[in-house]
Amino acid sequence: MAKKMPLEGIRVLEITTTWAGPYSAMLLGDLGAEVIRVESLKHFATTTRGIFARPPAAMYANDDRGGWFQYPNRDVGERPWNRSTFFNSHGRNRYAMTVDLESPRGIEIFKRLLKISDLFVENNAYGVMEKLGLTYDVVSEVNPRIIMIRLPGYGIKGPYRDWRGYGVQCEGVVGHAWLNQYSIDDLPIRSMTFSMDTTGGCAAVMAAIMALARREKTGRGQLIDLCQAQTVALCLGEAYMDYVMNGRVQETMGNRHPTAIQGVYRCAPGGLDDYVAITIYNDEEWEGFCRAIGNPAWTREPKFADALSRYKNHDELDRHIEEWTSQHNKYDVMHILQKERVPAGPVMNEADVYSDPHVKERNFLLEITQKWCGTHLYPGFPWKYKRTPQKAYLPPPGLGEHNEYVYKKLLKVSDEEYDELVREHHIGDVYLPSVR
Repeated sequence: MAKKMPLEGIRVLEITTTWAGPYSAMLLGDLGAEVIRVESLKHFATTTRGIFARPPAAMYANDDRGGWFQYPNRDVGERPWNRSTFFNSHGRNRYAMTVDLESPRGIEIFKRLLKISDLFVENNAYGVMEKLGLTYDVVSEVNPRIIMIRLPGYGIKGPYRDWRGYGVQCEGVVGHAWLNQYSIDDLPIRSMTFSMDTTGGCAAVMAAIMALARREKTGRGQLIDLCQAQTVALCLGEAYMDYVMNGRVQETMGNRHPTAIQGVYRCAPGGLDDYVAITIYNDEEWEGFCRAIGNPAWTREPKFADALSRYKNHDELDRHIEEWTSQHNKYDVMHILQKERVPAGPVMNEADVYSDPHVKERNFLLEITQKWCGTHLYPGFPWKYKRTPQKAYLPPPGLGEHNEYVYKKLLKVSDEEYDELVREHHIGDVYLPSVR
């Protein structure tokens, strides 16, 4: 007998955008939930299925910069919205349907779906659900057992509620952009970070599971107000507490750690991708490091005798460390130091990750065939169960790919009504010509 997935029998509706919402829905699908992605033919959610619905082919054909919003073979294709690497990377294990939620008939259709669903996830800017008339009071009246998870950047209450922003803005507001830099001078030109999307997405999954467990006891659903920015703030607790207890605003640490020798060091042959990360946290690891590099005379100098002295002379120690690492390949450095139980790892690029033996041994990368993109390796499941198998049972869906399943099988719509909904632009698999 086939083993059941943890959330098998749970149906999820998602009206999500960009990364955090789609990512959370994918993880729920990975757990066995039936996830239905709800989209519109009249609106393109920027950054969700790409930057543009119909991007100029030349925009990507000669672009050597890489980035998130790419297409297989740098070809946008006839339906770019189905080929975006950004959406497809977290698009598996869900169905996709279309409906016009700006019309009364579209809202009526969505409410019919609410009646037969368990979870409703949305991460749009605050005000979108209000304009559509899909706030929790309305949703719960349709289905008292529904669990609605709302995860805009700053939540649905408080003075920042109406603020717009992507991950990078929220990272700035909670202080992560200040701490996560190499120097204060680099702040205006530093790389953007988007930790909020992954922390928010994972938090939404945890909140959903807890709410489902609560519903088992009470029989009722509830509203979950998930402020994505707060999920990042939880990762910065020591900096906040340092200010509360000591009145100190922490400065950037770059690649360093406040209580250890830590850095990223150049390796041979010296290219842009030839670096290794090393951490020396205590005396035992320091002794292991010294043995690994042959106990040169400088390691016995008094200024490196204990952890505090080493930290005070971190700059000079970095120069010594890089003098050694620059003579070795980054993988050799890792193996040499790990043999002495010193934490060390190569700084990998995408090609390194895809060829990494550990990634292969754990079967992390999944081979998925999607009709618009072909067969490729996708990032896989973040965790493994001992007794519960996981699989990618649905490839990333095209726009409206499962309209017939949702309308005809779930909602029992007749062929005549289905055709009428097509004419009214509720149902389709191509954005309207006006959508760019």
